[in-house]
Amino acid sequence: MTLSRQRGLTEQAADAAVGTACRLLRLPSIRNEFSDIADRAVKDQKTYRGFLAEPLMAECDDQDRRRSERRIKAAGFPREKSLRTFDFDANPNVDPATIHTLGSSE
Repeated sequence: MTLSRQRGLTEQAADAAVGTACRLLRLPSIRNEFSDIADRAVKDQKTYRGFLAEPLMAECDDQDRRRSERRIKAAGFPREKSLRTFDFDANPNVDPATIHTLGSSE
């Protein structure tokens, strides 16, 4: 069964159609950012391909971030730790400059 597509949708109808399609396809990032990305594309006079790449890349980035968060949560670490919250005073043998250099991956 195929659905016929109407041409010449109003902006409001197009936004509603994109929102519904994103909900059905489970694309929350595109649904949340679509209006802003579309407005920027018009302002920057992007091509259709250039416009389409923007929300798709945003969705991919967001899915990667959520996947990473799920893996960290599934690992069952006792608490979240980061170098920003590390207490160098607790262990004076640890050199802060060395740790920050290692943390920047340079």
